Amino acid sequence: MASRGYDMTPTMYSPDGRIYQVEYAIETVKRGTLAIGISTKQGVIMAVEEKARTLQTKNITQKIFQVDYHIGVAAAGYIPDARVQVDNARAFSQGNRMTYDESVEIATVSKYLADTAHQFTQYGGVRPNGVSMIIAGIDQKGEAIYVIDPSGTYVQFTAVAIGAGADEVNSFLEKNYNPDMSLEDAAALAIACINLKDEVKDEIKNVKMAKVSSESKVFEKVSEADLENYSKNVSKFSNE
Repeated sequence: MASRGYDMTPTMYSPDGRIYQVEYAIETVKRGTLAIGISTKQGVIMAVEEKARTLQTKNITQKIFQVDYHIGVAAAGYIPDARVQVDNARAFSQGNRMTYDESVEIATVSKYLADTAHQFTQYGGVRPNGVSMIIAGIDQKGEAIYVIDPSGTYVQFTAVAIGAGADEVNSFLEKNYNPDMSLEDAAALAIACINLKDEVKDEIKNVKMAKVSSESKVFEKVSEADLENYSKNVSKFSNE
């Protein structure tokens, strides 16, 4: 094995300057199902691919979370790690509201969670979080989407995909994304992204979605009926 023992702890660099434990965590994210974040002037969309088991309750999502009334998270990778980080973000957001009497900015929450994730790369006896998260919402500065990865890096995007097949989906987003598109078209684009490798592009069976519109500035889960309506616009987007 190329790591030759340098992967035993996240505190050890390999001779070529790599931290294998962090790279393994990032690989875990690449094996997770897709998560999409799309920002427009009308709001932000978060969507995930979730394949429910036969007897599983289908109207509950395991991979989209609400942090504050104006912020949501879509996760890819090892979801229990996301759940713990989201609980952390909720406490931080409420603390900010109690201290400053105003809603927290998306960038502030993203940096806080990235700093927390980074701490798990610096100490023996712990492992890096095996999840990446798209943090999306609307604050005083407008619409914002950030991605946090297991290394503690956080980067702002206008549209992004994480998880299995993300490179191909991000190329698809580059071809089809328009910052002036409507929120409905952004939702349709997210559905197209999740079905990119399937023959039927407008299938919603495995899609869970949430949005924060610029009008309400409140996190909302998207109903199956609304997903059905959004899917009618999927034909607008092409991978050619």
